[in-house]
Amino acid sequence: MRLHRLDITAFGPFGGSQTVDFDELSSAGLFLLHGPTGAGKTSVLDAVCYALYGSVPGVRQSGQGLTLRSDHAAPATRTEVRLELTVAGRRLELTRQPPWERPKKRGTGSTLDKAQSWLREYDATAGDWKDLSRSHQEIGEEITQLLGMSREQFCQVVLLPQGEFARFLRSDAEARGKLLGRLFDTHRFAEVEKRLAERRRATEAQVRQGDAELLADAHRMQQAAGNAMELPDLAPGEPGLAAEVLGAAAVARSTAREQLTIAHSRLTAAESARAAADRNLADVRELARLQQRFAQARERAALLEERADGYRQAQARMERARKAEAVAPALELREAAEGEHRDAARAEARARDLLPETFAGAGAAGLAAAARRAAEELGGLESARRAEQRLTELGVERAELDRQERADEDVRQEAEAWLAGWDTNRAELRTRIESAQEAANRAEQLAVRREPAERRLRAARQRDQFASDTEDAQRQVLARAERAVEARAHWLDLKEQRLNGIAAELAAHLTDGEPCAVCGASEHPAPARKSAEHVDRAAEEQALTAHQRAEEQRTEAERRLGVVREALAAATAEAGDAPTDQLAGEVAELERLYEQARRDASWLHPATEELRRAEQEHDRRTGIQQQAALRAASRTALRDTLDRERALLEEELAQTRGTADSVAVRAAQLERRAALLTDAADTARVAEDTAQRLKDADARLADAAFRAGFETPQAAADALLDDSAHRELQRRLDAWQSEEAAVRSVLAETDTAAAAQQPPADPDAAELAASAAERRTRDAASARDAAARRCTELDRLSARSAAGARQLAPLREEYDRVARLAALAAGTSADNERRMRLESYVLAARLEQVAAAATVRLQRMSSGRYTLVHSDDRAGRGRSGLGLHVVDAWTGRERDTATLSGGETFFASLALALGLADVVTDEAGGVRLDTLFIDEGFGSLDEQTLDEVLDVLDSLRERDRSVGIVSHVADLRRRIHTQLEVVKGRAGSAVRQRGQ
Repeated sequence: MRLHRLDITAFGPFGGSQTVDFDELSSAGLFLLHGPTGAGKTSVLDAVCYALYGSVPGVRQSGQGLTLRSDHAAPATRTEVRLELTVAGRRLELTRQPPWERPKKRGTGSTLDKAQSWLREYDATAGDWKDLSRSHQEIGEEITQLLGMSREQFCQVVLLPQGEFARFLRSDAEARGKLLGRLFDTHRFAEVEKRLAERRRATEAQVRQGDAELLADAHRMQQAAGNAMELPDLAPGEPGLAAEVLGAAAVARSTAREQLTIAHSRLTAAESARAAADRNLADVRELARLQQRFAQARERAALLEERADGYRQAQARMERARKAEAVAPALELREAAEGEHRDAARAEARARDLLPETFAGAGAAGLAAAARRAAEELGGLESARRAEQRLTELGVERAELDRQERADEDVRQEAEAWLAGWDTNRAELRTRIESAQEAANRAEQLAVRREPAERRLRAARQRDQFASDTEDAQRQVLARAERAVEARAHWLDLKEQRLNGIAAELAAHLTDGEPCAVCGASEHPAPARKSAEHVDRAAEEQALTAHQRAEEQRTEAERRLGVVREALAAATAEAGDAPTDQLAGEVAELERLYEQARRDASWLHPATEELRRAEQEHDRRTGIQQQAALRAASRTALRDTLDRERALLEEELAQTRGTADSVAVRAAQLERRAALLTDAADTARVAEDTAQRLKDADARLADAAFRAGFETPQAAADALLDDSAHRELQRRLDAWQSEEAAVRSVLAETDTAAAAQQPPADPDAAELAASAAERRTRDAASARDAAARRCTELDRLSARSAAGARQLAPLREEYDRVARLAALAAGTSADNERRMRLESYVLAARLEQVAAAATVRLQRMSSGRYTLVHSDDRAGRGRSGLGLHVVDAWTGRERDTATLSGGETFFASLALALGLADVVTDEAGGVRLDTLFIDEGFGSLDEQTLDEVLDVLDSLRERDRSVGIVSHVADLRRRIHTQLEVVKGRAGSAVRQRGQ
């Protein structure tokens, strides 16, 4: 990395714009950066760091970059840092602008502009700068990748802060570890330690959880075993817990099986005793049942003897009922005849009550003759009834004629009122039709103008879109071109590396005794060896493929750019230069006028139809007016005819009605009289017939009762039983007979009679004995079931504990292994004799490299007296690994670097800083650092030591490096002619550059 030019504006103490030409300063190899305290020497280095990484070292970076702005700057001047440098063969220009709180362009107050970044690369072929990126993240990643260092590493390697390295020499191992960890990025090793510790804790938690589950199962087994199981006195995580639990479980299972065998024996004995008690109870209950059966039979026999008289009376009553059943038909016939006669007499009385008193003594024949006379008189009124009906119809017809006359008058008046405004309505409709026709013509003209305007608007929108697409395509072409260049450079680099190491690749195919393909020799005493950076053919071909693919992508992007540009040209040709908003406004106005004309023209058809319907309505109403006049003349003649017919009918009916109000009233009177007389005659005949049938039924009933043995018909009727009484009496007789047979059967049983001869049975005592035997059996079964469940539960829990122990064994092994690794990496293991952590071990190796590189320069600065060595000895009870000692060649003794004097500490820290720069550079991939800055500390050196230090720094030019010394020492201004002076003033600081 070589710095070329630095431009600073409104940054730190610099109120205006300042330029530093590093090419001119670097031409001498060694230059001095000096100035009074507070002038801004460190700000020049901060500007370099800010341009590269977007931030400055240490606490000076705060407030999101707002504090970087110079207090001396004008309000309208924006803070900016621009750095031009060469890194990895590429000449780059970095420009950064921190956030800026500027005055508002309108109104009062201020507004905050965001930070801006630009990255450009110089294209030697085109002779111009090309933009690469404006993204903070992309630029940061690109610079970090090119330099191979973070900001912290850059500040330690390029901007060598001597004060920190002096503290590094005097600090303890922990402070050295923090600094070296930032420089060499050993966080991954600390992360390994952390991951191992986390893994140890996780596996330990899993082991403890598994042991806790085993102990929980052990507690369950102890509970299932009735607290007869002893638990191991071990906590979760302690060794041997699983074996102790499994052993105790085996003892508990054996004890439970013995208890189960004993319970089986007790249950068998209890079941035998219960069976004997059950048999004895059954025998006693059977004897008691038979004794009770015999006693009940004796009691039932005595009760039957007491009820014998009632049984004989019931038999006699049943016999009289059977005789009376022969008289039952005659009784039923007589009751039916009596009911019919009674109903006929009541009907005759009701009919006679409706007749006049003149017919009170008339018989059935007289009543029938009177009914015939009334019917004959009613037949003579039929013609008069028709005449009366016609008279009613004439009144309806006359009323209808009056209604029609009124309706026609209303229609005629409505037609005259409508026809009176006909001329005005017709003129208005014709005017509306003419306006709609004009609007239709205007809509056609606007439609012709609208289509070209819409085409221009669409073309303008496509023109705008294609313009945006063209910019995107150009950016994509630039990006893919850059990737193609990078891929080509990577391929050429790999090809060059492969050609440089082709000897080692050919040597890999050499065989003793066979000629070399290059020189032809059959002996190969010193074949070339492949280095760690060797590039094989596959890597080169892969890079070539990537380069070809990048070229194809670049070609495709250029082709797409050409297509988009052609489309843009076509759209521009059609749309012209008019803005899209203007064309959109014109189209919208045409569309509005067109829609208005269409709406107006839409009234043409409705108005035409309305005129046509109005003309039809005019014709219809004219015809209605004429027809109404014709109907009025016809109604006048018909009304006269109806009046003459009505007069004739009224004269005829007056003669026929007599004293009645109407013919219909007279006819209704005659119809009612004829109906009443006919009904009375019919009921009289029915009453005479039923009286005769009742008389005949009385004679037949008397004869039947005599033949059945009854003195009177009433005695036979009293002897009859209805169905329910007959069934009840028969049931009583059947029950008495059944009870008598059952009692005789029981008394005749042999076993029942024998049981009656034995002593009385005692079922209660037998039941008590059986209940006691059943209770003992249940207790024995419960004990057997509990023992069986105990065995089953213990077997289940033991199996689960054994499975858990088997599953836990690999996890415990893993925990032991991870715990050993974690303790070893953390430095707490007994195997780690020096108690050195893994990160400290890696940093110790790096510190050893730094000490070796620093010793080369320290011996020159100290005239061969001092040598820096790394020490891994433990300090007291602490940990070892990051000790740093100095070997004094004059005394031959090794001592701590904290014992060095002030001047010795300075050149020792300078040598350490330079050595650290070399090691970090190699660690970053060998990026060449052509520009270095060294901070204060030269004032502590004597003249001879200062000369030796400057000689060492001057020797860096042999490697084409330039070194900038930041110092206040006046003697250095005499010794170093190339200088960059920072001068401070009331308006801000400024830089002055002096040549050789």
